[in-house]
This record gives sequence, structure tokens and C-alpha cells, in this order.
Amino acid sequence: QVQLVESGGGLVQAGGSLRLSCAASGLTLRNYHMGWFRQAPGKEREFVGASSWSGSSTTYADSVKGRFTISRHNAKNTVYLQMNSLKPEDSAVYYCAADPSAVPGTKLSDYYYWGQGTQVTVSS
Repeated sequence: QVQLVESGGGLVQAGGSLRLSCAASGLTLRNYHMGWFRQAPGKEREFVGASSWSGSSTTYADSVKGRFTISRHNAKNTVYLQMNSLKPEDSAVYYCAADPSAVPGTKLSDYYYWGQGTQVTVSS
């Protein structure tokens, strides 16, 4: 059974940092591109960023570019999202997801496996 489990969320002041982790089980992480998405109350789930299977290529939404960084440790079957210079508008539930296709996707429909999410709240 495939499981993606996010952790590391919490409450942080604006300007602060958090590092989210996504631990995978039941699949071999190096076979998947990995993405991060987020969903704020009353809004649609949106793309945050993605990493190719090797980690050599990453892409980010404009809203987080330069502040967020995705890394991965395939041997540990874990992906990370380092979030710096956090803003109140970054508050959301953050999800990791696994994409088995040839190119890292930016759409929800590109991703096959999803975690349950972790809450990030940024206070002003």
C-alpha cells in the first residue's frame, strides 16, 4: 500500500521558515517526480513546486519562487520543502504528491498518489 505522509507544518510568524517532509512508503521514490501543492480555505488546490525523479530539475510557482526549495533524498524515500520568508498568504494545507509520468507535472491531474496534508499557518 502506497503512503505519502507529510510532516513539519505548524504556526510561524511572517518572515520565518519551516521545512516540510514527505515520507513515502510502498513505492520507490526515485521512480517518481514529486510535487508539492497547497490549499487555503475556500480556494482551489494549487501547484507549489515539483522535483524531477533525480532532483536535478525543479520548477516552482511564481508566488514561491526564490523563497521555497524542494529537495529529495531518494535513499530515505523522503522529499522536503524548505520554505523561507514566509508570508501570511502562504497559510494553507500543504500536500505532497507523486507523478509517474515522463516529465514533472504542474497540474493536479498529473499526480497519482497524494498525502493527507500538513497545516502551515503564517501569522502577521
